[in-house]
Amino acid sequence: QVQLVESEGGSVQAGGSLRLSCAASGYTVSSRCMAWFRQAPGKEREGVAAIDHGGSSTYYADSVKGRFTISQDNAKNTLYLQMNSLKPEDTAMYYCSAVTDRTWLACMAFWAYNIWGQGTQVTVSS
Repeated sequence: QVQLVESEGGSVQAGGSLRLSCAASGYTVSSRCMAWFRQAPGKEREGVAAIDHGGSSTYYADSVKGRFTISQDNAKNTLYLQMNSLKPEDTAMYYCSAVTDRTWLACMAFWAYNIWGQGTQVTVSS
């Protein structure tokens, strides 16, 4: 059974940093496309960053490019999201996600993701 469990988020002031982690079980993180999504109150869930099998390619939403970094540790079977220069508009519930189909290669296609963690809250104050 595939399971994704995010670490606890947190609250920071604008300009601060946070690192989210997502522990995977039931499969290896390098075998599937993986991504981070977020959903702010009253808004639709949006893809923030994605990484391909093995971690050789990454993709970012324009809103976080240059500030967020997605990575994975195959030995720990864990996905990470390093968030720097945080802004109040980054406040949201963040979700770790993966694509069920191991043969799916279009990891930048956020609509394809269909395995979800429980979510973790990130709050950025001004």
